[in-house]
Amino acid sequence: MGASMPKQYLPLLGQPIALYSFYTFSQMIEVKEIIVVCDPSYKDVFEDTKHKIQKELKFTLPGKERQDSVYSGLQAIDLTSELVCIHDSARPLVSSGDVEKVLKDGCLNGAAVLGVPVKATIKEANSESFVVKTLNRRTLWEMQTPQVIKPQLLREGFELVNREGLEVTDDVSIVEHLKHPVYITEGSYTNIKVTTPDDLLLAERILSMNSGKSSPE
Repeated sequence: MGASMPKQYLPLLGQPIALYSFYTFSQMIEVKEIIVVCDPSYKDVFEDTKHKIQKELKFTLPGKERQDSVYSGLQAIDLTSELVCIHDSARPLVSSGDVEKVLKDGCLNGAAVLGVPVKATIKEANSESFVVKTLNRRTLWEMQTPQVIKPQLLREGFELVNREGLEVTDDVSIVEHLKHPVYITEGSYTNIKVTTPDDLLLAERILSMNSGKSSPE
């Protein structure tokens, strides 16, 4: 982004990006608590909303890698929770309907993730940039968040990942290492991750078209 702060705190139509999904989760009856994994200097972004939300709010410190931050958040969950729902704060446009769907699938299967079928033709290349093969688009999905996992399964996955020193790029990969099936819940193409200035413009356009949905008055 070339910005002076982490992208999830940049303003999107006057509100920090991270607060859009935060409010979406805070309004869902399925959600018991929200654990924000963040640098302490940004805690006030979320604490200032306490009068607007009816959920317990907890904070934990981020780690070096994504998986370390998820592990940090996992330590703080209520022990009676049936599911852990992990979401990227840089995905402000996730809908409560899609979250409900992936929560149901996570409950049924132990692990589920929002994803969308890949639209583009994907080719695998070698280190010299020559095409090795064209992948079958019908079997390819682009992963999104939230990713929903039963807490005990995630703990077992972390034990394996930490024991063997594995690096994982997303949360359900931790469960995949246990050879546990992960269900893909079809989500929406509008659930974009804001990583570039162009993404920010696109998010503004989508929000302007669906204005008023994400934030409580």
